[in-house]
Amino acid sequence: MVEFKVTFFPDNKSVEVPDDTTILSAALSAGVSLNSACGGDGVCGRCRIILKKGRVVTQPNGRISAEERSRGVYLACSTSIHSDVEIEVPAESRLELESLSPQDVELRLKGKYAQAEEVDIPVPGLVDGIFSGVPLVEKISVALPQPTHQDRVSDLERLYRAVSRPGQASVPLLTGLSNIRRLGELLRAADWRVTVTVNWREGSREIVAIEPGNTENKNFGFAFDIGTTTISGQLVDLNNKKILGTKAVYNRQASFGSDVITRIIYAQQAEGLEKLHHAVIDTMNQIIHDLAVEHGVDLNDASGVTCAGNTVMIHLLLRIDPAYIRREPYVPTANTVPVIRASESGIKINPRGLLYCVPGVAGYVGGDVTAGVLSCGLDREKDVCVLVDIGTNGEIVAGNRDFLIAASASAGPAFEGSGVTCGMRSSKGAIQKVRLNRESPPVYETIGGCKPRGICGSGYIDSIAAMLKAGILDKAGRIKDGADERVREGQYGREYVLSYREEADADSDIVITESDIENIKRAKAAIHAAAHILLKHCDMDFKDVKKFFIAGGFGTCLDTDNAVILGLLPDIDREKFIFVGNSSLSGSRSVLLSEEAFRKSGEIAGKITYFELSVEPAYMDEYMAALFFPHTDLNRFRGAL
Repeated sequence: MVEFKVTFFPDNKSVEVPDDTTILSAALSAGVSLNSACGGDGVCGRCRIILKKGRVVTQPNGRISAEERSRGVYLACSTSIHSDVEIEVPAESRLELESLSPQDVELRLKGKYAQAEEVDIPVPGLVDGIFSGVPLVEKISVALPQPTHQDRVSDLERLYRAVSRPGQASVPLLTGLSNIRRLGELLRAADWRVTVTVNWREGSREIVAIEPGNTENKNFGFAFDIGTTTISGQLVDLNNKKILGTKAVYNRQASFGSDVITRIIYAQQAEGLEKLHHAVIDTMNQIIHDLAVEHGVDLNDASGVTCAGNTVMIHLLLRIDPAYIRREPYVPTANTVPVIRASESGIKINPRGLLYCVPGVAGYVGGDVTAGVLSCGLDREKDVCVLVDIGTNGEIVAGNRDFLIAASASAGPAFEGSGVTCGMRSSKGAIQKVRLNRESPPVYETIGGCKPRGICGSGYIDSIAAMLKAGILDKAGRIKDGADERVREGQYGREYVLSYREEADADSDIVITESDIENIKRAKAAIHAAAHILLKHCDMDFKDVKKFFIAGGFGTCLDTDNAVILGLLPDIDREKFIFVGNSSLSGSRSVLLSEEAFRKSGEIAGKITYFELSVEPAYMDEYMAALFFPHTDLNRFRGAL
């Protein structure tokens, strides 16, 4: 087999690959992360590279103009290698996988820029106020009475007796063979004073570890939200119910596609499932390692990990084939996964530590939704409330303490800054706030206060709303010819220049095109239609909703007035909007800190009725009606006009 050397600049990374390998595959092998939102299908046009040297063969693609081709620009996914080559990766083609800054993490957790009421659910506030304070992992220091002729029970029975809880004689107490084998010698060498780590497991309690002496004060766990775009993790002191540290990192699976459908498709390729699994596990282990080092924690003292994520993410985390989630009738392999050894999935904590996955509901309503309901207390509300998690998939839950009903709308990745011309994630350099008037240049704010590199989801909402208010855009989403000096004809129709190249940290002007507006319009229509149909199915309307919880990283930056102007959010009293930040992570943390919360998460998942929108005839009618700013039925949005 002939192999060729591929060198990527400015990384100066090289790899040898077989003849006819795509540049995208070579980049993955070399550890160079290219932006490939479509998973290599050649439709997103994000993986542009510049060929500096060598011979390649490319497939025709309308995403590359003749002028770009003359400069050696190719799509990495559609171009195969046929000699030693040198490749330059432009800044805009790079997939930023670095950790989020502490400010960005805070933004995603708390809803820092939200204009409506902000809710920061603290620890131990939720757990102490609602659930019992017994965590999933306990460390119990005991001094055992030594055996005598009068007390001749076995060493194991003696240990069980010491760590049994009063009033819980019916709860089985178990341990593994490796602990039993070393128990006799350990107890005597420790003078019968040991610390026992006990984990809750499927209605029983399992002794995970036995240590000499008193190490009761060293009891830690990790809580994770496995998001399609971002993976967030927290190191928690389980004794003091204190968050020691938080990190958020972009999900490395984005190299294989920006949404769950493209990742399901990629998982069917040779070694695809394995690669997607390791992309998550490696990221989690890096977060675990970094937090442990920063806070001086020995990972042997961490015996529990909780994870919340959508159903596809949990399947990929556990290396379970998600293929059937995409095929009718859209059934996952498992909604509720048994508690397993963390090491079985590749998570590096105490070798006998356990992994707890928050149970999901259906193929497209996962444990992240269950965790969100748990976190914001929707299942305990007297009045009808709605929870919306705005992301690549828009999950909606409506109900109260009497009922819960959920649906998932395929919004696409536009709100995450993907599938749009100058879109990017909510990271440094992303335009997130915009104000326009036709007499002066646009005024915008970027994350980090630096030169703009692109536009994030909330920036698109602000920009399109501002264009509507300034008369640059009509209600159908068409840019008006001659409405502003920044309006021009682009490669794909009319576009509006938000920032010229000289003002930006980009190789070209930062623009909003009519196709971008169409993508945002379709995404907002999917979410609004889903929420409307869900409430209508319960003989209710938005006016009947007492609280409207908004979750997710995108929601934390959202300007509610602008979201209403576009028709993404309903036109209701603005004080009803409550931003809950990363409710999936806070719910995962609650589960880690409370056995009762974990049991409650199972009850919530079992209580939620899943409403399949794809087989609901009225959904498509409602979706088509919402393909307008704000809506074809203006009576619903009188307060936004």
